[in-house]
Amino acid sequence: MRIATIEHGGSTTAVRVDEGRLTPIDGYADAGELLATGRWEQLAAEASGPSITASDAVFLPPVLEPGKILCIGLNYRKHILEMGRELPEYPSVFAKFPETLTGAAADVESNPLDSAMDWEGELAFVIGDRAYRVDETAAESCIAGYTVANDISMRSWQNRTPEWLQGKMWARTTPVGPVLVTRDEFDLSSAVLRTTVNGETVQEEELSDLLFSPAQLIAYLSQILPLNPGDLVLTGTPGGVGHARRPQMYLHEGDTVEVEITGLGAVRNRITAPA
Repeated sequence: MRIATIEHGGSTTAVRVDEGRLTPIDGYADAGELLATGRWEQLAAEASGPSITASDAVFLPPVLEPGKILCIGLNYRKHILEMGRELPEYPSVFAKFPETLTGAAADVESNPLDSAMDWEGELAFVIGDRAYRVDETAAESCIAGYTVANDISMRSWQNRTPEWLQGKMWARTTPVGPVLVTRDEFDLSSAVLRTTVNGETVQEEELSDLLFSPAQLIAYLSQILPLNPGDLVLTGTPGGVGHARRPQMYLHEGDTVEVEITGLGAVRNRITAPA
């Protein structure tokens, strides 16, 4: 099943997505509210009202205001090894805030304070059932579904200090979506992530290269604090980011950056002048 959050007719609603037709799940402004019920799969499956054509809707992040946005760094084996580093024993973790999120097709403003705007295509997942101090076996069932993200980063600000957050927390710079695909309909082992800038492939990697799987991440993170329905986790980016290229390559006004994952769709965003 595919679930999304859209804007239509001046309001937002959670919808079930069926081949271009969107069926509103009445009473829920976004997938986050739906997930909080504990009956989200049943409610989504039973939705049967008048449908909306996908082309008439604006796709928003599936969860508009996650309670937590947790992000993982250095999580692709090939990328880590090509940088000459040893595979880490534990994941690197940082956080974002809901204000950083934007829609799958939304424009992203260029940054007048940092010309080193970079892409980071990522697999993301959303928590469906509360997870606290669970093991890997139990962790898998806590995933509601998977989606696509681009952790657009401001490298100059990121590299001002050893801690990354100030390069990652800019408003409306993290596209997420367009849909949330339930875990039973997504095969991570065969999926490929591909990022393009103006049609040129800059990242391409099999998700099977992830060092820490989603279940491993949940088992690890849930030792620290509870993960609740609607919480969002970004699982890290593979090699090919602009900052690591020689010569370095960054996003500029007029560019279009797209991140696509097999079976999940794509976020496709144009870089525009700052307002």
